[in-house]
Amino acid sequence: MYKVLIVEDHALIRFGLKTAFESKNFIKDIIEVSTGEEAIKAVKENDIDIVIMDLGLPNMNGIESARIINNINKQIKIIMLTSHYTKEEVTESIKAGARAYCSKDINPERLADIIQTVTEGAIWFDSKVSDIVINAISSNNDTFNKDSINNYNLTDREIEVLDYICHGLNNTQIADKLDVSINTVKVHVSSIIQKMGVEDRTQAVVKVLNCSK
Repeated sequence: MYKVLIVEDHALIRFGLKTAFESKNFIKDIIEVSTGEEAIKAVKENDIDIVIMDLGLPNMNGIESARIINNINKQIKIIMLTSHYTKEEVTESIKAGARAYCSKDINPERLADIIQTVTEGAIWFDSKVSDIVINAISSNNDTFNKDSINNYNLTDREIEVLDYICHGLNNTQIADKLDVSINTVKVHVSSIIQKMGVEDRTQAVVKVLNCSK
């Protein structure tokens, strides 16, 4: 049973989300606020598990609010709900501790499913931002830290493949680098995804970034 904080400055959206979440048996309580400042206060005063954060808040935006909340309690799972898809906003959200990045037009039932998977340790990013995530992270050569992924029991070859993924290479390019077939690379990628408990290569890259902090 989880306590959810909805941070959204539009009352109608807050109402719609709360209505959708109230029927979920894994959510025990829902708190609503309309600003980042109120969200920080709510986190300090309540045992919050999940934060649904609007990116475009007045005054203190969602990224800055998420960063402060993450510093207060890194166990809180932050889900960005937004219509913004710029490289800066996506990457800064990840750095601020966001575990999911969802479009505002997402079906509330689907969002509830994402909340549940995130509470179980998953990371979820809208397909619209997959390329942004990988390209942005691959531009940072210091992102990949082998010591940070020891818990996933990856083989040396899988670590090598994951490193290439984090630097933006596709399967064909990785196959050329390793002098193996594309099918072999696909097998390694599938194994990486399974061992890391993610849904796709984008989520694996994000998890590497979070582990390397």
